[in-house]
Amino acid sequence: MTRGGALLAALALTAACSTAPLRQPDPRLAQLVASAHRTPANAARDPWRHPQETLEFFGVRETSTVVEILPGSAGYYLEILAPYLREKGRYIAASRDPTAPPNYLADHQKLLTRLAADPARYGKVAVVPFKADRHDIAPAGSADFVLTFRNLHNWIERGEVDGALRAFHRALKPGGVLGVVDHRGRDDRSQDVQMKSGYVRQDFAIALIERAGFRFVAASEVNANARDTKDHPAGVWTLPPTYRLKEQDRARYQAIGESDRFTLKFVKR
Repeated sequence: MTRGGALLAALALTAACSTAPLRQPDPRLAQLVASAHRTPANAARDPWRHPQETLEFFGVRETSTVVEILPGSAGYYLEILAPYLREKGRYIAASRDPTAPPNYLADHQKLLTRLAADPARYGKVAVVPFKADRHDIAPAGSADFVLTFRNLHNWIERGEVDGALRAFHRALKPGGVLGVVDHRGRDDRSQDVQMKSGYVRQDFAIALIERAGFRFVAASEVNANARDTKDHPAGVWTLPPTYRLKEQDRARYQAIGESDRFTLKFVKR
């Protein structure tokens, strides 16, 4: 490779792995992240989940149409995105469909109750069913963004990932953005070995999503955690906020914090 070609390759790699926001921080988004309306349990997760930096990396604006996949009744991103998009954009919560297990349906009902209890913030939220590609999560070609947080590993394990990606591709506008955050697996272990622990290799995720008709744009390290060794006895659920081992070595896992996560941005081809 020529010296010029090497320089161009290095610049391309730097751009693809950038952790810097693509625009100046949005003060309104910052205000919502800091707002007292957020539940304390969600706000406590901010040092690990970096909501403003993550949303700005994906490129979400207050005029965007955003589909969030399975926000759940806890609504970590819902309680930021729904009021942010209320006046000029649109927030769609792709939630459980009627065939979901009873515990998921109970959580879905809690989500509906939460939305109904605060119409000033959540009265314009659209709730649609989601399960793989069984339903349209938005009118075809209408969404600017489809965002999913810590769900990819579940769909891979259940054999639903191809269908889910088809539904996302169908909903997005040409050039629309798919944003994916999930627990990042180790490169020295196969995906099959790590699957039951909840971790997904970053290279595996990128290849899988590109095969579904998306182009990989960039990866951010905003949600990285170098302290996560990814070899915990109860998988990723050993760590906070789940603490599957209860009090066993709790201080140790609390010191590690939440999982190391990749933050990946794709566009619909």
